[in-house]
Amino acid sequence: MKIDGKVALVTGGAVRVGKALTLMLARAGANVVVNYHSSAEEAAATVAAAQSFGHEAMAVQCDVADEAAVRRMADATIARFGGVDIIVNGASYFGKTTVPADDLDRWRRVTRISIDGAFYVVNSLVPSMRARGQGVIVNIVDLSAWLPWPGFTAHGVGKAGLLALTRQLALELAPAVRVNAVAPGPVLPPPDYSEAQKAAIAKRTLLDRWGTPEDVERAVRYLIEADYVTGEVLHVDGGEHIAQYKRH
Repeated sequence: MKIDGKVALVTGGAVRVGKALTLMLARAGANVVVNYHSSAEEAAATVAAAQSFGHEAMAVQCDVADEAAVRRMADATIARFGGVDIIVNGASYFGKTTVPADDLDRWRRVTRISIDGAFYVVNSLVPSMRARGQGVIVNIVDLSAWLPWPGFTAHGVGKAGLLALTRQLALELAPAVRVNAVAPGPVLPPPDYSEAQKAAIAKRTLLDRWGTPEDVERAVRYLIEADYVTGEVLHVDGGEHIAQYKRH
């Protein structure tokens, strides 16, 4: 699919990698919908940056774990743009959960955003994709979909569920809608990371370094434009997923 002239929705599109993906789509010629939950100021700045490329953009506040809120977001998107051609499910909550869990609310929160939220968004907007003739969905997962991370049970289960949803949707929505996933590795350090923490994480990759949001942008763009690719996941992690075999 050519991005120019299309309409793209990015969940979690106001900050960090989500913002980078929103602006990549705007630079490529898309009108963009920036979904955010609590980052209103950041969403407004992302919309302004997207509009600077000469295309339309709007921000929509929505907790994707809330089905009714997602339907309202879909209605607002359809009212403004007539529907969408591209969905990037990037919303995520990186919350720790222990086992046994004292706080089941956190378990529900993490998994509902990753799995239910992505399904709600797709369920609400795929009819508009089909009406426009075609569509592309890209889901953002990570290494926890394959390998467990201590203390992040809900996150890992949520990402594994999103990966399974990717493949199931590719099957269910073909041939009009293609569905793929990108699995980024370390591409954007949290602001509170020390240099020692950054160096330790870099060593977990085959390339001994962090990637950048631009690396993820290129992967997502490839999957949008690659018309014969569906049901796939693309690792963008410097080889982290096989780095246990690296030569030190």
